[in-house]
Amino acid sequence: MNQKATAAVLGAGSLWGVISIFVRNLNAMGLTAIQISLLRAMGGAAVMVLFLALTRRDLLKIKLRHIWYFVGTGIISLALFNLCYFTVIELSQASIAVVLLYTSPIFIMVISAIVFKEKITRNKLLALVMVFAGCVLVAGLLGGGYALTPTILLLGLGSGLFYGLYSIFGTVALRTYDTLTVTTYTFVFATLGTLPFSDAGGMFRTMAAQPVSILWGIGVSLICAVAPYLLYTWGLSRMPSSRAAILVTVGPLVGALIGILLYQEPANPTKLLGMALIFGAVVVLNLTEAGAGDRFRRPIKSKRPDEVNDFIGSFFSLKLKENRKKVRRNWRDVEVCSPRSLSYQVSLGTS
Repeated sequence: MNQKATAAVLGAGSLWGVISIFVRNLNAMGLTAIQISLLRAMGGAAVMVLFLALTRRDLLKIKLRHIWYFVGTGIISLALFNLCYFTVIELSQASIAVVLLYTSPIFIMVISAIVFKEKITRNKLLALVMVFAGCVLVAGLLGGGYALTPTILLLGLGSGLFYGLYSIFGTVALRTYDTLTVTTYTFVFATLGTLPFSDAGGMFRTMAAQPVSILWGIGVSLICAVAPYLLYTWGLSRMPSSRAAILVTVGPLVGALIGILLYQEPANPTKLLGMALIFGAVVVLNLTEAGAGDRFRRPIKSKRPDEVNDFIGSFFSLKLKENRKKVRRNWRDVEVCSPRSLSYQVSLGTS
């Protein structure tokens, strides 16, 4: 059981769960939800690029043919997920948006089974059902009389799909690039994808008029973007994507706890039951990880050219040693019956 990877993914989900604190304050200062998404991505990109430029410039190098990795993680996953998610909130309610968003483990489990040949075990299915039921209860959808239009349903399912695709594109990108590289370019491309929809000029004017919003912006970038994406991406490189998708759903659990503890939101039995189901799903997944169906082979990362040459050289040197041994053995066999050997001469009566 990779406890560090599990802790990293749970940590990522928990940090994403506290985003409500920052969103409430930034909303109160006049920023829209999509502007906050841009702020997270832009701040994350700035921090990561600056950090790597000062410490590991080699990790900023990517190949042009691999751009699609980061179009996937940044634009398709983050930018389109945010656009669908916040559109559902505007057209409907946050509770509906949350529940439809957390259909993402279903998409990830199916896609991972097809693309990565991950097994869909009974324990994963049980945890998936518990998570979805828990989200429904935490969001308070039962008995609410909510109406889902086709547009809201499609956008909500789209947010779940795009959110889940980060795990798929991320798993592929991690076969070639370091966690820091994947996280950095995810934020860069997410910024490019979110920029056209967010009225960046209005965002900067609002923040300039209220300097305290800059501090909240730095906080949401570091605590709800850089840290959780680094943790999740690192954990994703060490466990199946379907498992990571279920573990990260501790986000609604943490969000509900924050609402109860900080904002005096009602803690009714239905919400508490939903929180217990989400927590129970995490426990079920951890208790059964040692099963054969949950074993994970870490993706093989591509090597640098010099490492490849060393690997090939050592491989062929081993092969040559094996061949020399075979030649010696074969030569000894040949020597026994060669015309110059004593046994051959005796057999001919020429000695």
